[in-house]
Amino acid sequence: MRFKTCFFVIILFCCYNSNAQTSKTLYHDASKFFLYGKAFNNPQQYHRIDTAAYGDLPLTVKRLLTNSAGLAICFKTNSPTIAAKWCVTDKKPANNMTLIAQKGLDLYIKKDGKWQFAGVGRPDGTCNEFTIVKSMDNTEKECMLFLPLYDELKSLEIGINDGSKIETLENPFRKKIAIYGSSIVHGASAGRSGMAYPAILSRKTGLYFINLGISGNAKMEKSAARMVSDIEADAFVLDCVPNPSPTEIKERAEYFVKTVREKHPKAPIILMQSIIREQGNFDLAVKDRVKKQNEEITAAFSRLKNTGMKDIYLITAEKLLGDDHDATTDGTHPNDLGFYRMAEQLAPQITKILNQYNIK
Repeated sequence: MRFKTCFFVIILFCCYNSNAQTSKTLYHDASKFFLYGKAFNNPQQYHRIDTAAYGDLPLTVKRLLTNSAGLAICFKTNSPTIAAKWCVTDKKPANNMTLIAQKGLDLYIKKDGKWQFAGVGRPDGTCNEFTIVKSMDNTEKECMLFLPLYDELKSLEIGINDGSKIETLENPFRKKIAIYGSSIVHGASAGRSGMAYPAILSRKTGLYFINLGISGNAKMEKSAARMVSDIEADAFVLDCVPNPSPTEIKERAEYFVKTVREKHPKAPIILMQSIIREQGNFDLAVKDRVKKQNEEITAAFSRLKNTGMKDIYLITAEKLLGDDHDATTDGTHPNDLGFYRMAEQLAPQITKILNQYNIK
C-alpha cells in the first residue's frame, strides 16, 4: 500500500514538473517592439519628450513629460500567456488615482477587428512581475500594452510561453494628432491607462493620438508652444484651458496658436473649452473660475478668426461629461465613465473636422 502511494505521488510530481516546464515564461525586451504615442524619436525610450532639447521648459513640466502617459507597446504573439516585468520610480501614489493607472500596465487585444480590454499588470513595488492574461488559445493575436500614466518607466520586458512567438506589430493607427493639455488629457483619474480619453479616441477612430497631458501645468508657456509646434502632426488639439488662470489664457492663448500655425500653415487646430467642474455645482468660486476660463478661450478664438486665421475650431464643453454629475472621481477629474463620455462626444466632432482635410 505504501509503495502504491509513493508511486502515485511520484507520478503527480512528474506531471506537475512537466507542466511547469512547458509553461516556462521567457521575457523579451519591449524596446524592440513598436512604441505607439511618441511625438519624437528621442533617445529616452519611454519619455514622451527629450526634455534636454527644451531647456527653458519649467522644471515641473520636464518631470511630467518623463511620464509614459499615452505610450503603448504594440506586438503580435501566439502565446497563451502574456506577462510583464517592469520597473518604475518610488514616487508616492496620488490620492485620486488607482495604483494600476499610475504605475501599472493595461493590455488590449484585437478581437473581431476591435481593440478589447484583456488584463492589467498590477504593481506592488518599484520593480514588478505580473501575469496579465493566461489560458488563451494559441492563435496569433495583435496586442497593445498601455504604459503607466503617472510615473517614469525605467524598463519593461514582455513575457510569453516558451516555444511561442512574439514580434513587433507595425503601427496600427493612421495620421498623427497631438493633444496638449491638463491632467485630464494626462489621464487623471482613469482606472487604468487605456482609459485616458486620448487612448479611447485612438481605439475608436483608428487615428494616432499623441498624449501631451502635463498634469496641472499645461499653462501655454512660450516654451511649451515651441515644443508643441515642433511636432510633425497632421492636426493639433489644445485641451489646456483647465490649468491657466483666465488672465493667463487672455495673455497666452493667441501666441500659442500662432506659434503652432507658423510651423504648420495648413494643419487644423482645435481649441477646447474646459469641462465643467462638478465641484462648481456648490463651490461658487470654482464655478466662476471655469466660466471665466471658457469665456477667455472663446474670446481668443474669436480674435484669431477675426484676424483671418483659417483652419481653427472650437469645441465647447456642453455634454462632455453628461448631466447626471456622476462622471468624476473627485469633482475635477473624470472617472472611467467620464472619459468614455468625453470620447463619445469628441470622436464625431474631431473626425468631422479632420475629414475636411482628408485626415481619416
